[in-house]
Amino acid sequence: MGLDLAGVAAWLADFADQVHTNVDLLTDLDRQIGDADHGSNMDRGMQKVAQLDQSDFASPAEMLKKAGMTLVSTVGGASGPLYGTFFLRLAGAWPALDDAAGLGAALRAGLDGIQSRGKAILGDKTMVDALVPAVEAYDKAASEGVASALRAAVEACAAGRDATIPLVARKGRASYLGERSAGHQDPGATSLTMLLEAANRTLV
Repeated sequence: MGLDLAGVAAWLADFADQVHTNVDLLTDLDRQIGDADHGSNMDRGMQKVAQLDQSDFASPAEMLKKAGMTLVSTVGGASGPLYGTFFLRLAGAWPALDDAAGLGAALRAGLDGIQSRGKAILGDKTMVDALVPAVEAYDKAASEGVASALRAAVEACAAGRDATIPLVARKGRASYLGERSAGHQDPGATSLTMLLEAANRTLV
């Protein structure tokens, strides 16, 4: 579909559908190491985002910015500020054309925003463990075009998500469990993978 307004609208709608379909999974993952609200919080926020009308926006950046602001205002816990910041930074760097390098720069801006707000690094058992390898894989494949780069990003993101299972959490509510947080998949890394899977289905 491309990186235009229609593509972004389709991406956001697809992600909202995935969150809604998997709300119980996200809730269960968060119940094991968190407050059991990641699924319900993300579903509430993304359903609001899905109600946005693309005809109200002049550009994909404007729609992404509104999506970010909507998540900040409607999603509780850490997820709202983190996902909201991601979309706001994404909006600020969104390429005007279907440019693979430009999309990579936007994704990296989103990652930088999440790390700036959440202060998480690789190995902390957060969504960063999925997004860092995803962005790195995207950059390596960007010369092959958006489609190839997004496929590479999704594969790396899923591997990063799975790699959170044995980790001991060092950030967020899960860190209170100490060693008991090991053996559980991080819910934020799980929803983040859904976000990139949705991008792979809609932005190419």
